[in-house]
Amino acid sequence: MEALTPLYEVNQALVAMGAEKLNLCMQCGMCAGSCPWRIVNGPFNVRKLIRMAQLGVEGYESADVLYGCTTCNKCVLKCPRGVTIIDVVKAMRAMIAETGAIPGVLRTVTGSVHSNGNPWSEPREKRTAWTQSLEVPSFDAGKEYFLSICCTSALDVRSQNIAKSMIKILSATGVSFGTIGNDENCCGESVRKIGDEELFSKTAEKNIKLFTNKGVKKIITTSPHCFYTFKFEYPNLGADFEVVHYTQLLTELLDKGKLNFSKPLNKKVTYHDPCYLGRHSQVYDEPRKLLSAVTGGNLVEMKRIRKESLCCGAGGGRLWMETKPEWRFSDLRIHEACETGAAILATACPYCISMLEDSRKTTNKEGDIEIRDISELIAEAL
Repeated sequence: MEALTPLYEVNQALVAMGAEKLNLCMQCGMCAGSCPWRIVNGPFNVRKLIRMAQLGVEGYESADVLYGCTTCNKCVLKCPRGVTIIDVVKAMRAMIAETGAIPGVLRTVTGSVHSNGNPWSEPREKRTAWTQSLEVPSFDAGKEYFLSICCTSALDVRSQNIAKSMIKILSATGVSFGTIGNDENCCGESVRKIGDEELFSKTAEKNIKLFTNKGVKKIITTSPHCFYTFKFEYPNLGADFEVVHYTQLLTELLDKGKLNFSKPLNKKVTYHDPCYLGRHSQVYDEPRKLLSAVTGGNLVEMKRIRKESLCCGAGGGRLWMETKPEWRFSDLRIHEACETGAAILATACPYCISMLEDSRKTTNKEGDIEIRDISELIAEAL
């Protein structure tokens, strides 16, 4: 028994770090069978990873094994034993993070969040550079909503158009809102998925204090990742905010007759469900209702939709990691979208936009289909 003691201790340490349901797993294989890595025959096998965690076996630390999981949540929804597999992965990553052995590219991400307040290695003062030439109201206690522009939409050139589109839409529909600006920090979602729990807690606490002192009661998010984190994770740290993803708010405005389209788009569009808006947060209908309205009913569906949607590959910190061409889920998604005959592949997540735009180029489909965020389509049709 003495030889087994270290293995047992590793198992129990993982359980203590959040993997409470680890030992419920009976190795049925439902998780691996539903994982998108199975489709591309990649090196990541979640069933094997869970077994290694149960046995306390080391050797799972490589970038494409432990950090292969995109936290898409498909395995969790399929598990017949109710194992919260993402919590197990997070606990394993947290154990590695404590030793400082996370992949170098992800250390750059966490280091930037620590020093700059964003994961993109950009100085804090660049967070509001996208607002130049725009009239963007500042948030104060007299505003109803705080508009949270995620780090990607604030700092990535392609994604900045999402932020600009949201300003145009909210201003046109009379929503009382404002942004906080350079004082805002990353929500910390990717930091937590990478495994740096201490940095996540400190970052979240800074934001909660900032939002509370500003008088924030309601938050609109442009990113499903921020939405999930603010709505479901921040309350565990004392936050008390009403949080909506922009597609939820705009659907409400559409139903009330406050969102009208003077020039609906006469193009066929298909929709990609982001993992953190769909499987994690169960927001499926609102994006489709908006797309149907903005295109005059020209919404067509791909084969894999809603809870069966194919992950783009960016979650769990993999947005910043290199993925071999033959392992890119987003490449498959481009082909699926083109099969519908749609002129536009729409989504509602900055991460998905980034991955799908890259895959549109690498699959030589730039002339066949456009990648657009729903907010961009709505702003165009106002």
